[in-house]
Amino acid sequence: MKMKHRKYRAMCSSDWNECLAPCGPFDFIFFAYPSLKTELSNIFKKYTANEITLSEATNRISAILPGPITQDDMDAYLEDCFETYQGVPDLIEWCETKQILFMINTTGMQGYFQRAAAKGFLPKVPVISANPMIRYPAMETDPAFYDLLEIQDKPRNTEAVMRSLGIHPRKIILMGDSGGDGPHFEWGAKAGAFLIGSMTKWSLDRYCSKKGISIDLRFGPSYSEAGKKNEEMERRVDFMDLTSKIESFLARCECRNNGIME
Repeated sequence: MKMKHRKYRAMCSSDWNECLAPCGPFDFIFFAYPSLKTELSNIFKKYTANEITLSEATNRISAILPGPITQDDMDAYLEDCFETYQGVPDLIEWCETKQILFMINTTGMQGYFQRAAAKGFLPKVPVISANPMIRYPAMETDPAFYDLLEIQDKPRNTEAVMRSLGIHPRKIILMGDSGGDGPHFEWGAKAGAFLIGSMTKWSLDRYCSKKGISIDLRFGPSYSEAGKKNEEMERRVDFMDLTSKIESFLARCECRNNGIME
C-alpha cells in the first residue's frame, strides 16, 4: 500500500511507546542485554522529562551498548514481547477504511518497526517517523520512513507528510503521552489540530501548561508527577472508543469548510 495511491481526508500522527503500546523504545535492547535495564530506563526518563535531548539519549545508548542488535535479536524480542494496547490494531485499520492516514511518529527505532511489519505483528501503516539509530536493510514490507533525530522532528515530519498529501492542518489528529510529545502538541495547537493525551504523563501536562496549550481529549489514565503507572487500568482502555471522538472532530472541520460554522 503506497501513500501516493490513496486520497486521504485527514491524518492521525501518533507516538508509539507508552501511548499505543505498553513498552518503552529501548525495551528490546535490555531484552538482548538485561544488565542495561536500569541505565536505559534512566536515560528514557531523562529524555521524556525534557532533561536531555533525543540525540544525547541515543549517544548515551550507543556508548554503553556492548554489541549490535541483530535482526535475530529483534525478532526474538518481538515474538516474546510485542503488544499493543487494546483496540490499537483495529483503530489503525479503521482509520484506513475512513480515509484517515495513520502515521506513527516516535523516538522508537526504525528497525523495530521494520521487523514488526515483516513478521505481521503490525497492521499496515503507510508512513513511520522513527529514529534510524537501529535500522536493517530495506525490505518490501517497509513503510515510508522519515528520520527522527530530535523531538522537534515530530512536528516537522507530520507537516511534511501533511503537505505531501494535501491534507489541511485542521484535519490533523495528534496523540502523545509525555513531554517528548510537547513540541508536536505545540505545533498542533497552532495549526488547529485535535490533541489527544493518551496515558497522559505529568511531563506532557507540564510542557503544555508552560506553553498555554490545551489538550482536547485525555484518553486512558492521567498521571500526576508522583503517580505510579497503572498497567492494569491502561490495558482495560479500548482505543476503538476513540473512533466516535475522531469522527466528531472531523465532522466539525467539514462543517467549518462548508461555511456552516464560523
